[in-house]
Amino acid sequence: MLTDLPIRKIIHVDMDAFYASVAQLDNPDLIGKAIAVGGSGRRGVISAASYEARKFGVKSAMSGNLAVKLCPELIFVKTDFERYTSISKKIRKIFLDYTDLVEPLSLDEAYLDVTQNKKGNPSASMIAEEIRARIFNEVGLTASAGISINKFIAKIASDYNKPNGQKTVNPEEVIPFLETLDIRKFYGVGKVTAEKMYQKGIFTGMDLKQKSIEFLDEHFGKSGSYYYNVVRGIHTSEVKPNRIRKSLAAERTFSENLSSEVFMMEKLEQISEEVTKRLLKSKVAGKTVTLKIKYSDFSLQTRSKTLPYYISDKDIILETAKDLLYQEKMSNSVRLLGISLSNLNTDTKKAPEPKSVSAQLKFGF
Repeated sequence: MLTDLPIRKIIHVDMDAFYASVAQLDNPDLIGKAIAVGGSGRRGVISAASYEARKFGVKSAMSGNLAVKLCPELIFVKTDFERYTSISKKIRKIFLDYTDLVEPLSLDEAYLDVTQNKKGNPSASMIAEEIRARIFNEVGLTASAGISINKFIAKIASDYNKPNGQKTVNPEEVIPFLETLDIRKFYGVGKVTAEKMYQKGIFTGMDLKQKSIEFLDEHFGKSGSYYYNVVRGIHTSEVKPNRIRKSLAAERTFSENLSSEVFMMEKLEQISEEVTKRLLKSKVAGKTVTLKIKYSDFSLQTRSKTLPYYISDKDIILETAKDLLYQEKMSNSVRLLGISLSNLNTDTKKAPEPKSVSAQLKFGF
């Protein structure tokens, strides 16, 4: 039963078209226009699109070429991660005025556990409204929010009234909400999984709920028990203010395919330098170096090597990446190279346990 579980008050805040909105904030002439961040080159890939551009079908991870075909009036702007990071820090500072239990997922979204909050406000919905108003007034951007009993439902809810809106799913509404939900809206169900579920007659949360755990395990492997639980409102993952970074990476997509290993070496040195900067900034080191290679035919290959000690030095990372590059002959010319460092020396920190459900239900969402 749902009420046998600890019920937290979780807010998922998601900035609206963050990168594109920052560009519009910095250049008011772009407000109301279809813009794309990145992707302007022949081989470029779009990082983000404004809502005006999305109406034409333009979206992140799309090539610049295709985006222009869909939206001829599209305006391209350069990415500015330094600016995004600066604004993200301001937003996070607002979050911390309400709770220390803030788990950033990226620069533009985060979970907040406000079960016990610094304002002493029993209403998570009111806290979300206040946070969104402060982001708008102090930063100049809009945000959307989802509020519910766990991270899974809060994240789904934050997408419901975008942009610049919020949705609360109260404890007693959780099961009806999940039962009527389109299976594509379930966090963790991608395109491929959704198609597979359709083939099995699963179109809504109610359809999913009618499948046994044995059936789900058989057809969806390790994810079977996850689907079985979340459709019943069971998701016990806590908001972790110090999320464990599992890897750190940098990559480059080239304007022209590279066939010469000499040119690849030059690019690997630049990528190694970027990885090293990120390692120093995050104050971490790792043991496993992975080289990512995307060929001109878009096939992808990864090669990894685990060292007996932690590293964060550029020269060692570069030498290891070179060894991996020469590990076997290239099957084609290369359009992308990337280096990641995993098996990091990060520590785990646990968030406090929530109170029992009976204590939580005394004050509303």
